[in-house]
Amino acid sequence: MNITAPIYTNEDKAREHLEALRWPDGPFCPHCGSFKATRLPPQRGKVTKAHPEGSIRSGVVQCNDCREQFTVTVGTVFECSKVSLDKWLLCNHLLCSSKKGMSSHQMSRMLGVTYKTAWFMTHRLRAAMAQDSGPMGGPGCDVEADETYFGKDKNAAPSRTPIRNMNKIVSLIDRSTGAARSFVVTENLNAETVAHILYTNVDRSSRLLTDEAKHYLRPGKEFAAHASVNHAAKEYVSLADRTITTNTIEGFFGIFKRGMKGIYQHCGQQHLQRYMDEFDFRYSNRSACGFNDAERADEALKGIYGKRLTYRRTCGAAA
Repeated sequence: MNITAPIYTNEDKAREHLEALRWPDGPFCPHCGSFKATRLPPQRGKVTKAHPEGSIRSGVVQCNDCREQFTVTVGTVFECSKVSLDKWLLCNHLLCSSKKGMSSHQMSRMLGVTYKTAWFMTHRLRAAMAQDSGPMGGPGCDVEADETYFGKDKNAAPSRTPIRNMNKIVSLIDRSTGAARSFVVTENLNAETVAHILYTNVDRSSRLLTDEAKHYLRPGKEFAAHASVNHAAKEYVSLADRTITTNTIEGFFGIFKRGMKGIYQHCGQQHLQRYMDEFDFRYSNRSACGFNDAERADEALKGIYGKRLTYRRTCGAAA
């Protein structure tokens, strides 16, 4: 994808691209759901210091039923943003096409916006990347489950064991689709918390593949089959059945940790789940799953609807 394409340099072209994704059958009203709408000529907004004659609003549509006016950004993470749509789409493309992510400082330099603006933009896009929570796997499918640790858990009780002071993350990968789904665990990592994640996210007709950790034993009995490898004994692939391994999810953790340590470097605990959503999205829509950079970016844009982040940009930030 050419980052000098019109949708990344011209706001009108960016709006047309977004409208084609959201309104393939024509505009519909986000207020009443009606498809009866009339496009209006560019509207002049209120007089401000920045725009003494009033800013020009393009892409305005009026509903013929409820008479409300709206644009394609109403009801999305872009609503009420003063950043132009072409910069939003470029930011989305850069974030989706960078395998290990892109820092807000780098995004700030490339978009020509402040760091705070870039940080808020990328967090809105991470919210759009959050995926549906339908069951993974199914009959004849394998789902890998494993946990990893990252950063410092400020709520953890002090312990001499370093790993107990770190944030706990449980991830799942559906081998049949290549999709990844991760969860930041704020409670103790035990059979009960693992069972809740597995039961609500994995079809019980699937085969569950894990390592030798004891907290998978009891939940594993609820699935069609549960097989494991013993990492403590340096067993990474079962000799009896070469399909029994957790190497796929270990590879996902490798991408995640290289991105967090090499690109983002620091992440506030309260924002870690959003970063996990970002890495899950890119992994689930990678080239091996049939997506190129442009298709992945468009897939992310399909998730902007019905989501709003209302906290201010002065919240805790990550680079």
